[in-house]
Order: sequence, then structure tokens, then C-alpha cells
Amino acid sequence: MGRQSISFTEPNDEWLKAQVQSKEYSSKSELVNDLVRQARMQQREIDLIKLKLEKAEQSGFSSQSQKEILAESKRLLNG
Repeated sequence: MGRQSISFTEPNDEWLKAQVQSKEYSSKSELVNDLVRQARMQQREIDLIKLKLEKAEQSGFSSQSQKEILAESKRLLNG
């Protein structure tokens, strides 16, 4: 496990201390690692959404009306 020395602004340091004092986390390191994990998961979700949007854009536009698209989607779902 890598060891780092990092500095926090006073408001961020106070918030970190409060989280540890409230027993949510046992240390600042545990809290920072959890925040990094959450940020990584969020980035994966963002990347997946971007990929889906790019795929949708590449598929082109439809000449169907909103009602036709909805009816076709329902038909496909109900198989």
C-alpha cells in the first residue's frame, strides 16, 4: 500500500476530523480511501453513460414519431 503525505484546506481537514470523531471512520486514511473508491465508481458510471450516448448518436436519427417509438419499445419488451 502506498503511503502519501497530503495537505488539506482547513474546512476540509475539520470535516475529515468530524467524520472520524463521529466514528463513521476509524481514521482520515480510511475516509480518504473510501472517497477515492466512490469517485472511481462514479467515473466508471459516467464513462458508461458517455459510451451509451456515443453509440446512440452513431446509430442515427429516427423518422418515427414519439408515439411510434414508444409503441415499438413496448412491443419489443413484451416480445
